Amino acid sequence: MSQPALFDPGLQPERTLLAWRRTVLSLAVGSLVALRVLPPVLGEWAIGPGVVGVVLSGVLWVLAGRRAAAGYRALRDGSAALPGGGLLLFLGVVVAAAGAVGLWWAVG
Repeated sequence: MSQPALFDPGLQPERTLLAWRRTVLSLAVGSLVALRVLPPVLGEWAIGPGVVGVVLSGVLWVLAGRRAAAGYRALRDGSAALPGGGLLLFLGVVVAAAGAVGLWWAVG
């Protein structure tokens, strides 16, 4: 008797990829809005967070696509080795660092 496949051909992998894409698009839009709104407040310093956010959103777009493809392959092939949490860790560290810098700037 053969083992049942782990992969359910439902839409969960697609929903996960779409959620990552919404997150990345939100970051990109927020960064572009920061480029438009912050210069009167911060002057030349406003360019840094905006550009970093746009570049980061591009990097996250590529990494999310790779993660989704690896997860889909692992599920399709019946392998138990799903992608690790490196992308989640990376995003968490970046968001925490941005929050700390924002708090430092607001308090200082």
